[in-house]
Amino acid sequence: MKFKRSAIGGLLALLLLAAPAVGEDLGVMAPGFSLPAIANATGTIDLDALRGDVVYVDFWASWCGPCRLSLPALDGLYQELKDQGLRVVAVSVDVVEEDSLDFLERYPVTYPVAIDTTGDTARSFAVNGMPSGYLIDRSGAVHSVHVGFKRGDEEPLRLEILELLAP
Repeated sequence: MKFKRSAIGGLLALLLLAAPAVGEDLGVMAPGFSLPAIANATGTIDLDALRGDVVYVDFWASWCGPCRLSLPALDGLYQELKDQGLRVVAVSVDVVEEDSLDFLERYPVTYPVAIDTTGDTARSFAVNGMPSGYLIDRSGAVHSVHVGFKRGDEEPLRLEILELLAP
């Protein structure tokens, strides 16, 4: 099979530029990101700055039904465990910031919220459902991935978090 030089170059460039995605590969380092804060923080939210803490990164969207349950449930876990070292960062994948802000007015949280209007960060984590949460250990490795949310999911998540917070 013959390819034109430009097609091969384009394919090679695409392969070289493609960042490895987390998906459900546990134990891999979580991709770093720096995203604009839209609630409960100013400036940007930088995941690498949280290394050393247990972090739960929650990708959500204003159109996501289960997110109406997950954001408040995560806020409860955050309030309970933040003094032990838990950090929660929500990342909205809405293209329009106003949609995210309207959602947060109805379902307020106290942890920092960022927005990923380009979808680049969600792609680097290989997000494939809403909400998608990534529990990251103190070294920055992905400990577990949680896709979807229903009532009662917070208790098993709480136990996982406590395991990572233990000295």
